[in-house]
Amino acid sequence: MSAPATPGRDALTFRRATAADAAAYSALARQLATDTFAQHNDPDDFALYLRETYGVARQAAEIADPDSVVLLAELEGEIAGYAYLKRGRPPACVTGASPVEISRFYVAGRWHGRGVAQALMRRTAEEAREWGARTVWLGVWEQNHRGRAFYAKCGYEEVGSHVFMLGTDAQRDLVMVAGVDALLGEAAHPPRPAR
Repeated sequence: MSAPATPGRDALTFRRATAADAAAYSALARQLATDTFAQHNDPDDFALYLRETYGVARQAAEIADPDSVVLLAELEGEIAGYAYLKRGRPPACVTGASPVEISRFYVAGRWHGRGVAQALMRRTAEEAREWGARTVWLGVWEQNHRGRAFYAKCGYEEVGSHVFMLGTDAQRDLVMVAGVDALLGEAAHPPRPAR
């Protein structure tokens, strides 16, 4: 006879990362980037990218930054994926109102096909709305066909491109945008008139 399931253990939940999550978040982020992109890039450039982008201190700073939020998706007692959302100046091709960026968005391979990515995208859009954003944008490597297909399925549209430096390799990222309301499956809300 099997032991009863721990309440809530099997349910997908979301929460903002805290300082206590920095080490686990950093290790996961580094591993997911490696799993996704290492085989498609020059080893030296990829190693430089990892050194520049991941590390406990770096991820702790992302968590602490008031202009960013790291959302963790948890399932079966582990972090199944994460989204790193931040405010900042978008590229000129992003013309939607009040934009915020999804800087990184990953779901661990073992959870692919289980709805985790879709649920995480929805929670990310809810977080963007809480910030007052009306538009979400992201950059996705032009060679990342799986990612591009997922974002298009969510409702993102390509509006331009920009350069992403992976080590010393200048790569082309496609810039994709979506309205927050569209990501949440709602009709667009007209701006409130000034009083």
